[in-house]
Amino acid sequence: MSGMTQRRILVTAALPYANGAIHLGHMLEYVQTDIWARFQRAMGHEVWFAWADDAHGTPIMLHAQKRGITPEQLIEQMAGEHQRDFQDFGLSYDAFESTHSHANQALVELIWARLNDAGAVSQRTIAQYFDPNEGMFLPDRFIRGTCPKCHAPDQAGDSCDACGASYDPTDLIDPHSAVSGATPILKDTEHFFVSLEQFQDALSAWIHSGAVQTEVANKLKEWFGERLRDWDVTRDAPYFGFPIPGQTDKYFYVWLDAPVGYLASFQTICEREGLDFDEWMSPQTTTEMHHFIGKDIIYFHCLFWPAMLEGAGFRKPTGVHAHGFLTVNGAKMSKSRGTFIKARTWLDHINADALRYYFAAKLTPGLGDIDLSLDDFKARVDSDLVGKLVNIASRSAGFIHKLGNGRLSDALVDPALYAHFLAQKQPIIEDYENRNFAGVVRQVMALADEANQYVDQHKPWQMAKESGREDEVVAVCTQALNLFRLMITWLAPVIPSTADRAGEFLNAPMGDFHSPDTPLLDHSIEAFKPLMRRIEPVQLDQVIEASKDSLG
Repeated sequence: MSGMTQRRILVTAALPYANGAIHLGHMLEYVQTDIWARFQRAMGHEVWFAWADDAHGTPIMLHAQKRGITPEQLIEQMAGEHQRDFQDFGLSYDAFESTHSHANQALVELIWARLNDAGAVSQRTIAQYFDPNEGMFLPDRFIRGTCPKCHAPDQAGDSCDACGASYDPTDLIDPHSAVSGATPILKDTEHFFVSLEQFQDALSAWIHSGAVQTEVANKLKEWFGERLRDWDVTRDAPYFGFPIPGQTDKYFYVWLDAPVGYLASFQTICEREGLDFDEWMSPQTTTEMHHFIGKDIIYFHCLFWPAMLEGAGFRKPTGVHAHGFLTVNGAKMSKSRGTFIKARTWLDHINADALRYYFAAKLTPGLGDIDLSLDDFKARVDSDLVGKLVNIASRSAGFIHKLGNGRLSDALVDPALYAHFLAQKQPIIEDYENRNFAGVVRQVMALADEANQYVDQHKPWQMAKESGREDEVVAVCTQALNLFRLMITWLAPVIPSTADRAGEFLNAPMGDFHSPDTPLLDHSIEAFKPLMRRIEPVQLDQVIEASKDSLG
């Protein structure tokens, strides 16, 4: 590791909701997180990737009821499905738990007790909408009505999809319950609140510490306004969640226990691997904690969560990295158009690495939305991965076996070209570190063009026809395969299973960014097998067809 200080890094992705299948919008984030975690491991750092299913809340309770099963059965079934999708997409997580675990409940209660001790918890009576038919208080999203600002019909109780206004559920015109259709009534209830105001200075310092993107910091400044509003952390029974200690019919709001799920999941890693959880969580720690999230949950991760951590005497995140939404073919994902694509549907027809590569080619450090254009996806994978990168290996490997007994030559014919490629390592590392994966892809593909030019100039296929030039052919192909090895190593965090197969073919593992500093010489390689195939138009048609909302 050449004198480099080893970093100790905890990485998390936002928790998928245990209420439905994983779709490509989820995968965009999980792939982004995984690429960054794999890159840090390839640099020789200690990295733990911990996350969980978000298993609480009214939607899960109602969904389970509808299916005639318990919420516990629903979340168990989802956990199995989710993990199969994650493994088949090549996600290298170290623990995937559930927020409905004893470990999470114990941590939630510890943080709650510390917030109480810090004087950050208050209790007061509020009026809330109640469904008289179902006998339950209604979360904002289960109240529908006409927007008080633009008068669009059938909007949720907290914000309008049509004009973007946010408001209180009591402002809705003609409200009705999304559960039963009944007109809700206002009813008093006792709720617990967490005061954020006492954490304002700590939050402000944290926001300006470089922990969040500039555009996120600017958004948070708007929210600070005059004073931070108290946060209602209570839900009334019936509710699927953790009961508030000392209460019979009050539960913690799902957003209180969901982010704690990161820590509970990490705790299971600590127990398994003999790590010191308290040291990782101490405000004085030298360890790092990075959260990857969508831009729609910045509020929770950059105000509520650091306030909870501050109040509990835990360390705050080193970085919260937000990204934009995924669109497909330039528009919001749509079931009727067949562009609301589940991860499993994709995997049934198309290689996971191909999509990981396409996402990487579009991911920058900003919050811009990312479009999956299926035509562009096919063109990009065919030209970059198959036509440029894999092509270098496929056109060189055969000659090594035919003319060199499957052994690379013992010296590089063009060490200066190798040194020129190696000089790109530092800028590539910087782009990975800053989550500018589009920059990584651009740099590697520019090198792939140069490597192909090198092979085209030397034309090993022509030299091979001339007797006595066998050693030259093997030398040129050895040079080309060493350039290929550099590029595939640098792309390994993006296309891990392709890189693993390339490693098997080269008889050299791909997991370490520093190993190609020394070229592979006088070294036996295996027979070449295709590493990536072109995308057939029929595969894309099948994905769209299988994603169309059937009436059955």
